[in-house]
This record gives sequence, C-alpha cells and structure tokens, in this order.
Amino acid sequence: MPFKLHNPSAPIHIPTSETNVLEYWREIDAFKTSQKLSEGKPEYSFFDGPPFATGKPHYGHLLAGTIKDVVTRHAHSTGHHVERRFGWDTHGLPVEHEIDKTLNIKGKADVMALGIDKYNAACREIVMRYAGEWKDTVERMGRWIDFESGYKTLQPTFMESVWWVFGQLWEKNQVYRGLRVMPYSTGCTTPLSNFEAGEDYRDTRDPTVTVAFPLVDDPSTSLLAWTTTPYTLPSNLGLCVHPDFTYIKIHDFERNQNFILLENLLGTIYKEYAGGKKPDPKKDQKEPKFKKVGSFQGKDMVGWRYVPMFDYFTEQYEDRAFRVLSDTYVTDSSGTGIVHQAPAFGEDDHRIAVAHGVVRDDEIPPCPIDESGRFTDEVPEYKGQYVKDADAAIIKDLKSKGRLISRSDIIHSYPFCWRSGTPLIYRAVPVWFVRVASISDKLVANNEKTRWVPANVGEGRFGGWIKNARDWNISRNRYWGTPIPLWASADLQEIVCITSISQLEELSGVKGITDLHRESIDHITIPSKQGKGELKRIEEVFDCWFESGSMPYAQSHYPFENVERFQKSYPADFVSEGIDQTRGWFYTLLVLGTQLFDTAPWKNLIVTGLVLAADGKKMSKKLKNYPDPMEVVSKYGADCVRLFLVNSPVVRGDNLRFREEGVKDILTNVILKWINSLNFYLGAVEMFDLAQGDKFVYDHDAPKSQNVMDRWILARCQTLIQHVTDEMAAYRLYTVIPRLLDLIADLTNWYIRFNRQRLKGSGGVEDTRAALNTLYEALHTLCLTMSSFTPFTSESVYQSLLATSPPPKDPSADVRSVHFVSFPEMRKEYFDPVIERQVQRLKAVIDLGRVIRDRKTLKVKMPLKELVIFHHDQEYLDDVKSLESYIAAELNIVNVVYTSDESAVGIKYKATADFATLGRKLRKDLGKVRGALPSLTSDQCKAFVTEGKMNVSGVELVTGDLIVSRFVELGDSETHESATDMDVIVLLDIRRHPELERMALLRALTARVNKLRKEAGLKPSDKVDVLYKYDDGEQDLIREAVGGNEEYLTRAIGAVPIEASQAGEGAKLLGTEKRAKEAEDIGAEERFVLSLVERF
Repeated sequence: MPFKLHNPSAPIHIPTSETNVLEYWREIDAFKTSQKLSEGKPEYSFFDGPPFATGKPHYGHLLAGTIKDVVTRHAHSTGHHVERRFGWDTHGLPVEHEIDKTLNIKGKADVMALGIDKYNAACREIVMRYAGEWKDTVERMGRWIDFESGYKTLQPTFMESVWWVFGQLWEKNQVYRGLRVMPYSTGCTTPLSNFEAGEDYRDTRDPTVTVAFPLVDDPSTSLLAWTTTPYTLPSNLGLCVHPDFTYIKIHDFERNQNFILLENLLGTIYKEYAGGKKPDPKKDQKEPKFKKVGSFQGKDMVGWRYVPMFDYFTEQYEDRAFRVLSDTYVTDSSGTGIVHQAPAFGEDDHRIAVAHGVVRDDEIPPCPIDESGRFTDEVPEYKGQYVKDADAAIIKDLKSKGRLISRSDIIHSYPFCWRSGTPLIYRAVPVWFVRVASISDKLVANNEKTRWVPANVGEGRFGGWIKNARDWNISRNRYWGTPIPLWASADLQEIVCITSISQLEELSGVKGITDLHRESIDHITIPSKQGKGELKRIEEVFDCWFESGSMPYAQSHYPFENVERFQKSYPADFVSEGIDQTRGWFYTLLVLGTQLFDTAPWKNLIVTGLVLAADGKKMSKKLKNYPDPMEVVSKYGADCVRLFLVNSPVVRGDNLRFREEGVKDILTNVILKWINSLNFYLGAVEMFDLAQGDKFVYDHDAPKSQNVMDRWILARCQTLIQHVTDEMAAYRLYTVIPRLLDLIADLTNWYIRFNRQRLKGSGGVEDTRAALNTLYEALHTLCLTMSSFTPFTSESVYQSLLATSPPPKDPSADVRSVHFVSFPEMRKEYFDPVIERQVQRLKAVIDLGRVIRDRKTLKVKMPLKELVIFHHDQEYLDDVKSLESYIAAELNIVNVVYTSDESAVGIKYKATADFATLGRKLRKDLGKVRGALPSLTSDQCKAFVTEGKMNVSGVELVTGDLIVSRFVELGDSETHESATDMDVIVLLDIRRHPELERMALLRALTARVNKLRKEAGLKPSDKVDVLYKYDDGEQDLIREAVGGNEEYLTRAIGAVPIEASQAGEGAKLLGTEKRAKEAEDIGAEERFVLSLVERF
C-alpha cells in the first residue's frame, strides 16, 4: 500500500495524518523491518522498567515512553542495533489489592478459606486487564517496542532467574532474617520497605494525649508522657527520658497531684505556657495553677518504676518493664520530654527496649493486633476494633482511670500505604533482609561511574539516599508473587536455598515442575540432612521491587539461557524513569547490580520530574483535574504531546503542570508551521515544473549557492546536526528540542519569508533551482534530525519529499521510511559560523524594529525615514551592514545609520543584579546593595564596566556581581523610540513623512497594476490606461501622490492613473481588481479598486 500523501492545497488534520502513518507502518512492518536492517551493527542496550497492566497509562507513562523512544530511535539512526522489549510487572500489592476489594478479602484467614490457588488464579486473570489499552496507547504515541517477545514477571523463566539472583546473595551471606519494626500496611496486610513507606505522605489529623504514669514509690507523683498514637498505650513497657535534660517536679493545685516533665514544655498541659511563654504576673491576676517543687537530671531518673497504664502484659513483663529508660533520641521540641515506649510499634522504642533489657532481640514484644490492624483477644476491651478507630475508646478509658491530663488534635504529615491508601503503622515483624548498609560505599562508588541527567539528582537526592542506605526488607507476607526459595526446618536451624527448578526437582524428588507460584510449590518438601524431618518452604514471597530490580537478568532467563547476549548488553547503555524511582527501581537495580557484579546496571540514566495537573496538584481520577491523555492525542496528535512533554522542565527533573493549551501551542507554532513550509516548497516545485516543463529533483552535489540566505539556512542545518549529535551523546534532551524548534522558526519566519519571490522564480531558472535545492535540504535535514522526537510528522514530510528526492546511492538501500534512513552527517562545506552570526544579529535588529513598530502601532506599510543602530563592537555593526537590504525591506526603512559613538545617540548606563546569586555572596550586605543600585549614576555604571570594580554603600563589588546595560533615555519623545535586547540598541525615527508615504503608495499601486495586467493576459507592449476608484468616504490620496511623479509612473506602469469618474466613456474594459481582503484589513490609502481600459 503506497503512503497516503496529504494534499498541500487542502487543510491538514494532524491526528488523521498520524493514523495514515500508522497504517503505512503496519503495512511495511516498519519496526521489525528497521530491526532487520540494523542486524549486525553495534549493540545499544536498553532496559525498560516494567509497568503494571492493572491500570491504564497516564501522562507519566506517556512521558517515560516518549523519552525511551526518542533515545532508542536516535541510537538506531546513528548506526546501532537496539533491542527494545516491553516488560510487565504482574505480581505484588497492586494486583492483590484489586482482588482483595473484589473478593472482600480482609486478611489471611479469608485467603486460606478461599485457597491460595483460587486467590492466585483470580490475580492471574486481571494482571493483563489493560494490556490491550497499553499496546494501543504505546503504538498511537509512536513508540516502537517489541510486545511479542516482552517479558512478564509471572513467567516461570523470569521467576527462576529471580531465584538465581537471590541464591547469589544467599551464598555471599547477604541475606538474613531479623525482627524489625517495619512500616506495615493494614490495608494490604504486609510490611513495606522503607522506600515504599515514603511514597505517599499526607497531612492528617490525629489525637494527641498527655497521660500520667504514677510512680510506684510515690503514687502522688506521676511522669507525664505525650503521644499521637493512643492505640499503642496498651502495649506500653517503658518511659524514656533524655539523660542530659533537667526535668522539673510541679504540684498542680487543681488536681492536687505532682507531675514530672520538662520545664520548657509546660505549654503541653498549660496553654498559657505554650511556645515557651510565661504569664506576666502583673497582668494576670489569676491564681497560679502550679508550683515548682523539685528538679531531676534525666540520667538520675533511670530505673524509677511506675504503675502500668493497663495490666494486659504485667505478669509477663513485670520484672523487666514499666520503668524509666534513657536515650538521646528524646527531644525538647514537643510533648513533655518523656516518651512512652511500645517496642512493638516504634523502631526507636524497640532499639531502646533491647538496649535496656526490657525485651530480647529475638523476642516479639507485646503486639496485640492482627494482620489487618485489629485488636486481638489479648486486649479484650478493644477486641476487633481497628487501631485507629480504637483511639476514642482508649482515650475514654484513660479519662475514667484519671490518667488523662490533656487531649487535643494535631495535623501532621503522616505516611500512607502507596497502594491501599490506608494509614501505615509501625510494628515488629520477622522479615527477610538483604544487606545494604554494609555496601553503601560500593553503591556510591558505582553510582558515581554512571551519568545521571540531570546530574544533581544522581549526586543529591539519589546519592544521599544510597549513602545512608539501610538493609532492604525483601519479604512480603502475601500470596501472588515469586516465592522466596528457602526450604527450612521448623526451628529455622536448617535452611536450603534453591536457585533453579532443576535443583528443586533433584532435592525434592518432584519432577515436571512448570510453575513456581505458591500453589504449585508450597506443598513440595525437601528431606532434612540433619534429621529434622521435612524442610518446608517459608511462607513469604518476594517484594515485587526485588523482581523488577532483577529484570536485567530475568528478562533473558540468565544464567540459564542467553548468556552471551546478556554479557553483551550488561550494563545497559540507557535507562529512564521518573524521579519517584530514585527510591524504587533505580535503587533496587543498583543494589542487586552491586551485589552480583559490583557494578551499576546502567551507564546513562535520564530521570524526569512528575507530571502534575494544571493546578499543581497530583493528577487524580477522582478529582478529574486533567484531560484524558488519548483525547488530547486525538485532538492534537501524538507528536504535539511528545514535543510538549519533552520540551518542558520535566526532562530536567523538575515537575510539569500539564496544560492542554501548551499542546495546542505546539500544534499551532511548530507542527503546522513545519507543514506550511513543506506546502510552500511543494507549491514552488509545481510552479517550477510547469514553467520549465521539467521535473525538479534535489541535487546533493549542486554548486554551493552564493545567496546569503541559502548559505545561512544550510549553515544552520549543519550546526543543528552537530548540536543534536553532541547533546544526544550527553543525553541532554532538554537542550536539543529548543534548537530543533529554532530551525523550524528560522525556516518559516525568516528563510521562506525573505526568499518567497526567489522560490517562485523571480531570480531566473538557476537561482530558483538553487533556492529549491536549499529548501529541500533544510526540510530533509529537519526530517532526519526530528525523526526521533516527532516520528509521525517526520514521516509525512519525508514521504512528501520523496517525489523530488534522487534515488539512493546504494540501490539496495531501503528508503521506504524516514526511520530506515541514517541520522545526517554534518556537511563541512556548508558550515559557516560567520554567516550564522551575521544573520543572528540581523534578526535581532529586525526584531527590535518590529517591537518599536508594534509599541507605537506603526504598520510596516508605513515607510519610516531612519533607523540608527548602536553597538560598541564594530564587528557587530559590520555584520548587520552587510545585510542592510533585508533590514530596509523588512522594516520599510529608507536610511540605516550605524554608530558606536555613545554621545551621538545619548547612551546611558544602568546596573542591576541577579539578587539570588549575589545574595549567596553578600549575605547580610545584600540589602545595602539592593537599596543603592537605583541611585547609581550612568557614569558610575560605565566606570564599573571599564575598571571592573565599584564600592556600593561600603560593599566592594567586582566584575560579575552586577549586570550593566546600555540604554537610551528618550522620555516622552514624539520623534524617536528606542529598544534594546541588552546587547544592541536601535533608535527609530517614528515621525510620519508624507513624501515617503506618497512613494510607498505609488510602489503599492505599481505592484497592483502589474498583477492586474498579468491577470488580464496583457503583453508588456500593450498600452492601457489605469483607472482607480476609492471606496465611498475615503480620501483620494493617489491624486496627491501623482504630482511630481508622473515620469516615474510612466516608466513603471506606462500610464498616469486617472480617477474613474474623470475618464472618458466608451473605452474597452480589459480587467478590474477583485478585492481579496476585507476593506478594514487594508490601509485607508489603498482602499481603491483598479481597472484597466484600452487606450484610444
């Protein structure tokens, strides 16, 4: 099927054009074909982080997919073979949580009643629920990746490689079982790793209580402790003080009790002391609420015994608990300075309890809640209540016991489960760890050998995280995941680690194992070699992050297969994900890569910021605060979405507020302008072919054009090719797109604008051919350099250029798609930095001239007398002067003056500063400088430029501290207006000059007459009279302009125009103008209609 070329004379609908491209790609099997064409070329390896298919793709996925596609397409176009395999994360909490909601699973008992086999079967059914939508979205976005040979983490081959990875760590003694207080999700009934616990913090309102613990030896005196987790009080085993703090004993008059707490935290129970304040006895006539009766050093309080709050665990712990402990983690910023200790619910609590002999390291402290976070029968009063819900009942009981001293609410940032959305609690659980803390120096060293873009994330956020890395909890008390391959005796004294299916079959005697999920292997036992009966598999499964971190090995079933392929592709040349993966996939990749091979598994890494809703909030389906991604694609096209995402702060690691208007701007200002350039080229080629009776074909070896604009745009193309080559090699996508967009703007706004008539044949055959050759090469260069970023538009433009493209030098080359063609090499013969500099300066002057015209509402048709260009550098002035004709034509200026004489123009100087940067240097002196800068004289600022130093309000400043700029101060001048870009200054005479306006009118008249003669089919030798008729109410300005210019008109159009009512009757009408524009779009001086009549 041939490619459906768009009609250049008809409006283009970009989304429809893109679907035509997709159809063509399917027809030629473009991706597979490109892969075959690159076979045997150097390998470029890429690892794709696996998403879950239980949810639909969002903008974050579109961003990640686009960046991955851009980089891998570019690698392919620069002579590499790039294997691109899609992966699916199919295990873990995201899947299980869906099933728990569907089947109303509340905990382990429900799963056991249903059966793990049925539970996992339900999980298996939904893991690929949205795979179809994913494939459609990925294809529609133009991403080329292999779904057919992609990996799934549920595949036995993948799971077996995960076992092998774990086995390597086991053999190196990098795995251990420990009792730790871990972040725990009651919604998903499993402990989480520390990095998962940091995924979702929310501002939450919680109750705070201050409670009294009477001393055993002095029941009238109580230690006061403050907590935001009342539900942990039934498990209290101790109270902790800071050894170096001084605590006071007070007598509360109202309660007639003594309390011990920190003096500066009296505000916790007495509002008038909040924030460290003390009531003024002169103003406050009320009786004091307490008096100070003593003080104690924290270290002297250690060992004091107190009366337990509840007696649930007194019998078991009475001889070693319910006493004062000490540790320096206690702070004096909130609470009472005495911290309630529940070792089962706090990491520090557990550490301190072990250090003081309250609990043993291998002992599970009192933890009277089940896996769903509900109280068990160990605390019968609250049995069955969810811990957070039980707070109210516990507070009520504290009050009835006389233990509640104060109660309030606090709003604080609190961690929630990233999957279930339930508040996390911290509880002691036995879990399996991979040692990470002991290799943190290796993690840092290996990470430093890689390239992060942007670098500050790798050095800062990620670098700081791995420097302080803690051991990794890799076990989950769940069901749908890769089982941890440890077979153990009941006392855990004999453990066998299985690293392959064949090993399990050999040791167990069970043959034909084809699946490794729990329902398929939990029943398998291994005979003990120590006389401990049958070894059974431990219940836990792997954290799904362990699986995704194993992806480099498991996707290829390494080391069981593809050993050579893996060795060639590891470490990967490139990986990319969002900044949230600094504590997720990037972290687990690095830990496992370092543990296995002492290397990072990537060489280059692009990390992106987050895509937020337009209001700066997280995108939310519930809030509906963002447009559906595919609706946006359907409205504006995938290329527009791709460009908007990649040309944004998100590629520099910053967050992006997604705005649909931004995508629309890309369509209007980039894609459509590019297409308009193509349409103009195609139209010009058609005119050339008709005029010459020959077909134009691009000539790669054509003589170098002498036209300055041809030389400029071709030089721009070479600079772009070099820039893209260099910056893509450094993975700085954010510096590439602006240059690509600049070339599109240069092509449409400058090159075609300045060369429109040349391209239509005004300069003769050879000049037209040179201009067409130049425009073809610029469009073709854009196609090839943009093809990785805008694959659809590049393909459309490329296909439209094929009609004027020469046959490939290699007859066997497949040129059916732009994506089969190599990235262009820079043509050194076109490289011309001087001409680029000259035109850049020309553009700056013209832009400033346009600014003045816009500011003063002076239409370009109105001729102006003089433009003065000031610059201190003579080279700058010479550059602009060499292109003066373009300035005069574009700004409609009669005379251009160049000067570097400041006095002639009235140049003045002023100083400003980048206060954020300067503030880091000056600190407290910044205010002095900021206040003094406006009062600096022009001469002082000028002297600073020449001398490089200045004293401002007693602060010594040197070159680089201030930004000094030149300007012209005109005030309310009615004759001139100035503008500057902080480099060049232009001064424009804005007065009306009637004689210039009359000549401009006559030139416009001449052009219209010549156009009308052509439309009427007249020969140059045909003699005609020119009649004109102004619109009703308009002044006859032609009559005023004719006077004294009769000779010019006779020479230019062969006649002196006559007002229609003054012409004689009977002359044959040869042609009359048809107005193409509305009258209001034409200047008053040109609101007339021309007619041509035969001359008698």
